[in-house]
Amino acid sequence: MKTRSMDVEDIEAVCQIEKLCFPIPWSYDAFLAEIEQNKFARYMVLELDGSVIGYGGMWNILDEGHITNIAIHPEASGYGYGNMLVKGLIEMAQKEDINRITLEVRVSNKIAQNLYKKYGFKDCGIRPKYYEDNGEDAMIMWRE
Repeated sequence: MKTRSMDVEDIEAVCQIEKLCFPIPWSYDAFLAEIEQNKFARYMVLELDGSVIGYGGMWNILDEGHITNIAIHPEASGYGYGNMLVKGLIEMAQKEDINRITLEVRVSNKIAQNLYKKYGFKDCGIRPKYYEDNGEDAMIMWRE
């Protein structure tokens, strides 16, 4: 098992995971634009036996990182693989001298919140009706 930078060749597998994990998935073109055009974007994949089973992304802007998405294929969920992605994104940010990282997470997603807390993220507020699919609030979390 290993993490590595996401390549264009990974986008189809990432989109499959995205569709399984999120009610409003990002498109192939959205990921392609992130990789090829967004100078702030950093994306990684998690491979197991040569197959992409998860991915994570963040935007590194000035001295802050913003985690945009993290997902693990549902068949690989529950084995701690999310830890590798969160840790990998933090390490990626630190290599660019970024120590302040933020993210939004659904208020109902206690599993993800606990994962982020394990890595030093703290609840810093709520974005009301943040999620388009059902109007759910997002918890804002920061790690400094």
